[in-house]
Amino acid sequence: MAIKRMDNVLIVVDDLDAVIAFFVELGMELEGTGPVEGRWVERIIGLDGVRQDVAMLRIPNAPGRIELVKFHQPKPIRPEPKDAPANTLGIRRIMFAVDDIEDVVARLRPHGAELVGTVEQYENIFRLCYVRGPEDIVIGLAEELG
Repeated sequence: MAIKRMDNVLIVVDDLDAVIAFFVELGMELEGTGPVEGRWVERIIGLDGVRQDVAMLRIPNAPGRIELVKFHQPKPIRPEPKDAPANTLGIRRIMFAVDDIEDVVARLRPHGAELVGTVEQYENIFRLCYVRGPEDIVIGLAEELG
């Protein structure tokens, strides 16, 4: 049996509206939002008393989704350290291919985005950077050259 596809990446957030606005400005489309609760979700994720709001965003005309969740119950737990560096264990970023890094970074700044380091060029293949957005979410941006 083979994997068919990767459906989505889940990000737990506190300010759902701010993170939705960040990813919409990046170019994703909001598919929908709504509450999720009940025994079925509690059994899946292994937590009791779950009340959460969920938003699903998609990349237009391409595969790839991000699921955002704001937990009302149980209360979310913030990982330490805040602003974890790139060598911290776990998922560190989501990479997106973009047409123009400077344009994307400029559009994301009003949504709280800051460069983690600098925009750099890898040989004559890519321009790359990491951006930290709301909720300390780190995304990578890759602009193909040539």
